[in-house]
Amino acid sequence: MKILPVLDLLGGVVVRGVAGQRDTYRPVESCLATTADAMDVARAFRRNLGLSELYVADLDAILHQRPNQSIYRSLIRDGFKIMVDAGLTNLRQAEEILSTGASSVIAGLETIPGPKLLASLCETFDHQQVTFSLDLQEGMPLGDTSLWETADPFEIGMRAVDVGVRKMIVLDLAQVGVGEGVPTQPLCRRLQEGCPQLQLITGGGVRDLTDLENLQSSGIDAVLVASALHNGRIGRAEIDAIQATDGS
Repeated sequence: MKILPVLDLLGGVVVRGVAGQRDTYRPVESCLATTADAMDVARAFRRNLGLSELYVADLDAILHQRPNQSIYRSLIRDGFKIMVDAGLTNLRQAEEILSTGASSVIAGLETIPGPKLLASLCETFDHQQVTFSLDLQEGMPLGDTSLWETADPFEIGMRAVDVGVRKMIVLDLAQVGVGEGVPTQPLCRRLQEGCPQLQLITGGGVRDLTDLENLQSSGIDAVLVASALHNGRIGRAEIDAIQATDGS
C-alpha cells in the first residue's frame, strides 16, 4: 500500500486542511519542514520519509480558477510524481494539467459536471492518467449530483466504473485533518466487492500506524496522509513497516 503525502495549495503555499473548512486553512506548521513553501515541504517528505509520489490539491484552482502550474512543473523537474486535483470541469483543463508532466489528473465529484465528461476523460487518456474522486462531506456526495441521477455514493462510484474509471479516491472532507480515523472503509469495501479490479485510494482522518495497518489489511491500494506526517505520528519507521509488509 502506497502512502501518498498531500500538498494542499492555497495562496501558492502549503496549508493545513481541516474538515473541508477552506476559509480557515492556514500555512502548514510541520515537524518536517521549516517553511510552508511547496518545494520545501515536498523535499522534506522525500528526505525524511522516502516519499516522492504526491497528491496535490490545488485549492487556488478549485476555488479561484488560478492553477499553480509553475509549482506542478517545479515538483516534476525535481523528480516528484504528482497527481493533481485542480477543480476539473472540462477536457481542456485535463489536457493542460497533464501537459505539465503530472502523472494523473483528478476528476472530482465536487466539480466535474457529471458522468458524460468523466467518460470523455476515460476515452481520451490512459486509464492511469484519470482518477475519479468520490468527494463526500459527512457521508454525503459533494457537488451537483443531478446528472448522476442518484445521490447514493456507492451508485455514483459504480457508475464511474461503468464509464471507464479504473482508479478511484474515496474521501470524506469532513474527516480531513481531524484525526478521528477513516470513515470510508465500509464504502470502499462495497466498491471492492462490486469491482475487484478497481484501484482504491482513501484517506481523511488517518492517525497512526494502526489506521494504516487497518487500511492495508482491507486491500486499499494507497492512502492520502497529511496531518499525521506533519505532527510526526506517522514517520519513517511506520512507513517502512507498511511497505515491508507488502513490498511496495
